[in-house]
Amino acid sequence: MLGNKIFTRGRVAALIVIAILLIDQLIKVEVKTSMTLHESIRVTDWFYISFIENSGMAWGMQIGSKLVLSLFRVVAIAFLCWYIWKQSTHKARWGYIVCLAMVLAGAAGNLIDCLFYGLGFEASTAQHVSQWVGLGNGYAPLLMGKVVDMFYFPIIHTTWPDWMPFWGGEEFVFFSPVFNFADSSISVGVVALLLFYRKELASISFKRE
Repeated sequence: MLGNKIFTRGRVAALIVIAILLIDQLIKVEVKTSMTLHESIRVTDWFYISFIENSGMAWGMQIGSKLVLSLFRVVAIAFLCWYIWKQSTHKARWGYIVCLAMVLAGAAGNLIDCLFYGLGFEASTAQHVSQWVGLGNGYAPLLMGKVVDMFYFPIIHTTWPDWMPFWGGEEFVFFSPVFNFADSSISVGVVALLLFYRKELASISFKRE
C-alpha cells in the first residue's frame, strides 16, 4: 500500500523526466565544453561523436523562425505537463504515462538549450572550445540559443552506381542525421505511442470534465 502511494503515475513520470534531463544535459555540456564545433570522434566505423549545433527542431530540421519555434516548445511542454497530470489522475495505463514523459523530457531538454545555452555559453567555433561565462554574457539572448547535437550513425556509407538516374555517382549515407539524447527520447516515445497507444491518442479531448 505504501509502495503504491510512493510510486504514483505522476511521480514516476516526474522521475523519468528528471532522469532523462540529467543524462541529456550532462552529455551536451560535456560535448560543448570539450569539443570544437564540427569536431568528430570515431567510436566505430558506424558510430561517431560529432559536435554540431542547430537552430531548428529535432534531428536538425530547420522550420520557420527560431523565436517562434522556441515559444512553440514552451506551449507544447506546458500542455504536456497538464495532460500527463490529467492522465495520471485518471489512472491511465502506465506505459502511456511513461511514453508521454519521454516526449516531455525530450522537448524540455532541447528547450533548455534554447533558453540558457545562448545566455551563458561562449559561441562554439571550429577553432574555439566554448566555456560557461555566466548568464547574460553568452552568445545569444533568451530563447535564441542553439541546440547541441552529437550522435552520428553512418551505418551505410557508399556511393550510388553511375548508371542510377539522378543520384548516379553521388555519395550515400544511411543514417545521416546528427541528433542528441533528447531527440532519441522524443522519437522512442512517439513511436511507442503510435504503435501501442493509438486508442488513448484518439480519445484526447480538450473538454473540461
